[in-house]
Amino acid sequence: MNIQYENNTVPIRRPVAVLLRRLILSWLLAAGVELMLMPGDLASLETVANLSAPRLLVLGGVFLAALYAVPRKFAQAERWGMVFAAALLAGSLMTSFTPAYLIACLLILLIVVVYAVQGWAHVPSKPVTRPAEDKRFIWIVAVIGVAFFVFVSVWTVCRVLSFCAPTYDFTIFAQMFHNMKETGLPITTVERDGPLSHFAVHVSPIYYLLLPFYCLAPYPATLQVLQAAVLASALIPLWKLGRHHGLKPWQRCLLCLVLALYPAYSGGASYDIHENAFLTPLILWLLYGLDRRSMPVTAAFALLTCMVKEDAAVYVAVIALWQLVRGILRKDEKWNFLAGAALMAGSVAWFLAVTGYLAQSGDGVMTYRYKNFMFDGSDSLFTVIRAVLLCPMKAVYECVDPEKLEFIGLTMLPLLGLPLITRRYERYILLIPYILVNLMSDYQYQHSIFFQYTYGSTAFLFYLTMVNLADAKLDRRVTLAGMAVAAALLFALNVIPKASLYPRYCMTYAETYAQRREILAQIPDDASAAATTFFTAPLANRETLYDIRYSSREHILECEYVVVSLTDTSSFKKYATSDENGREMFVKFLEGNGYEVFAELENQMVIYKR
Repeated sequence: MNIQYENNTVPIRRPVAVLLRRLILSWLLAAGVELMLMPGDLASLETVANLSAPRLLVLGGVFLAALYAVPRKFAQAERWGMVFAAALLAGSLMTSFTPAYLIACLLILLIVVVYAVQGWAHVPSKPVTRPAEDKRFIWIVAVIGVAFFVFVSVWTVCRVLSFCAPTYDFTIFAQMFHNMKETGLPITTVERDGPLSHFAVHVSPIYYLLLPFYCLAPYPATLQVLQAAVLASALIPLWKLGRHHGLKPWQRCLLCLVLALYPAYSGGASYDIHENAFLTPLILWLLYGLDRRSMPVTAAFALLTCMVKEDAAVYVAVIALWQLVRGILRKDEKWNFLAGAALMAGSVAWFLAVTGYLAQSGDGVMTYRYKNFMFDGSDSLFTVIRAVLLCPMKAVYECVDPEKLEFIGLTMLPLLGLPLITRRYERYILLIPYILVNLMSDYQYQHSIFFQYTYGSTAFLFYLTMVNLADAKLDRRVTLAGMAVAAALLFALNVIPKASLYPRYCMTYAETYAQRREILAQIPDDASAAATTFFTAPLANRETLYDIRYSSREHILECEYVVVSLTDTSSFKKYATSDENGREMFVKFLEGNGYEVFAELENQMVIYKR
């Protein structure tokens, strides 16, 4: 893809920018030498554990001093030093090469070779000519948004109506919203087998924004509709960002269509409502506030983003780092530097406060998802940072693990790789969420398009796609059409088959589901209950509810009603013995403690009452 920029570029000579560039080069050279001294296999954490942080610091200091001893006239040779460092890092662990890792190394080499040849693009800021609005395209985008909203709503509501929404995670939120409506507090009993604030597990005050709407229709399925509305709202900041960066109305319209068809966007709703759904619209609004240099908008959406979840502050910190680097590299970006400093201070303070609260009063931060980087046996996120600093190629190796290649294809192909195509290299900072959250972790759900972990990175990928498209001289008609076709094809192959499954269930088994709801409705709303995983959601609007599989025997016996599925076997494993199956033993346990059959549906469920 041949890319030319409209503006002439000028070299960056600012002392702080030179220091930043040389620090990066010194670190990469030192890491490459360290790996040469202590070779190993990237698949093993022993390789990282054997590397020496003090030696890395000493080597880095030596290289930094040497770089400052080089005359300025050899500045281009310094750029080629990046190529040498990348080649040294890639070649230092030849035994770890896999086809995917080789391609990743070659791609990195290609990027640094372009940098060595052409340098860092310093395009001075200039007023952007914003095209006049065309109301026809606004209406088209509105139709796209409504169609997306209806599609996601029907799909996810049918999951609830077809008894396919499980306790973990849907019933947790359904019961939480019921208690928020009744008491104002996010208390659940089903989440951790006892009364507990959900905020002791994940700090997500953003949910209170949905509470007024939930109160209008206080049913579990309402939450699925509200999530669909939140996701559809991301088209608004995307449209406004496109206008700010000079994209024509039809171009913005196609970009919004690509987001609606993006497999990892609608696909993320397949596991029911989650707080992460707020991330895409909020992060896009935050980026819009920064691009418009509006401190009120920036501050408001930075705060709202942090309120999504304890780790959402990382997204704000990444944006802050990008802004700080922009301010360092460009004399005309002082506002960005100050905004970045404020965002960094606020996001770090919020993150430390919230994670400190979880460590002291909650369940702690779920760092086990990065156990593939925990080389010292600890469970600290700082170990992950140390591992990447000691061995950056470990991060590259983990990102292209074979099981992640499909995810990379499904997320990058609809964007035609545009997030990677830029000579404003500071923009690569905005790839950190995609790399950190989706690719580095070995937690399988974080690199699946059908779980909620895609929403934060999606905002960054679409922003990068838009600004890189706006900067480069590409045939936008061909590029955007190609993106739309790729997104539509992948959407049809991956999302539609999964999404259409639940409406078909509802139509095919409508009578059966109606009978189930009728029997479950006989349990009084104020009665305590326990149930197997797919029968908890219809019972969520009550103060006390337990999932049989995860509940203690003591809590089961506190319940007035117990709903037993006749098709579920996994919920009763802890009651099983060598000569009788778990369900039979569980029923004997209930009968032995005074429970009797209250109602039943042949071959499907039995309700016991104490």
